Amino acid sequence: MKLSDIKRVLILGAGTMGQQIGFVCAMHGYDVVMYDLSKEILDKSVRRMEQLGHFFISAGRITEEQLAEIMGRISATANPEEAASDADFISESVPEDPGIKAKVFAQFNELCPEKTIFTTNTSMLVPSAFADATGRPEKFCALHFHDTRISNVVDVMPHPGTAKEVVDLVEAFAKSIGQIAIMLHRENNGYVFNTMLSSLFFSALTLASRNVTSVEDVDRAWMGVTHMAIGPFGIMDQVGLSTVHTITDYWAKKTGDPQAKANAEFLKGYVDKGLLGFKTMEGFYKYPNPAYAAPGFLTGDGDKK
Repeated sequence: MKLSDIKRVLILGAGTMGQQIGFVCAMHGYDVVMYDLSKEILDKSVRRMEQLGHFFISAGRITEEQLAEIMGRISATANPEEAASDADFISESVPEDPGIKAKVFAQFNELCPEKTIFTTNTSMLVPSAFADATGRPEKFCALHFHDTRISNVVDVMPHPGTAKEVVDLVEAFAKSIGQIAIMLHRENNGYVFNTMLSSLFFSALTLASRNVTSVEDVDRAWMGVTHMAIGPFGIMDQVGLSTVHTITDYWAKKTGDPQAKANAEFLKGYVDKGLLGFKTMEGFYKYPNPAYAAPGFLTGDGDKK
């Protein structure tokens, strides 16, 4: 398969990242099919993709006319057979659980044409963990996106069985949708940026879970020293606290590290209350006007929440 052969992109998992990836693909001319488990989920996802489009309009990246064209290239279905039909390229963004990912890939291996390239957007796992379940390990690798509203960097990470021509094709595809491709030579949990980011999250969660200081003061310390507009807990809200919890809990169980377990429990307190961050309009902060963006936050004079 050549890059020019890729016309139809299937997004497995219509959550926050699936929405962003699907929109960017459609923005660059690809026909996009969104797949998830129910029409209710998909209807909400498509509405949020249009909202994302308005964000891109406000940022000067697209026009109103272009948004209409982009949305016209996006369809959605909860029927797996319909979703898989004539798919050229898959991007998967289902929950960060190797068992779930393996099950989904095995299902779509049976439904997709032989030509279809499979990629995973996993944040912290490695593709070899479920490559065999895809039924086409030579046509499978990781293509990991960051928040497309603020970043156009992706990680391309093959596993030992990925064919070189597939790695080259995935790199070319990433560039065709306006991304900077970071090419990994070997598998690494967390890729490049997320390896650095996970260390930041671990440190921030440790400070808060041990009650060394408040969530707000952790962010103030980071923002004040680095002159960044957001701190680690604000970033976690953007990533989604359910995702951060799933990853933290996975590694806590895998390593048996007591502090990692404490950090997972700290996050669970928010997740159990449905406070998942930006996507639920409340996590560590309340949205759309989080305290960290308010005047006076750094000096402690702004709202605490």
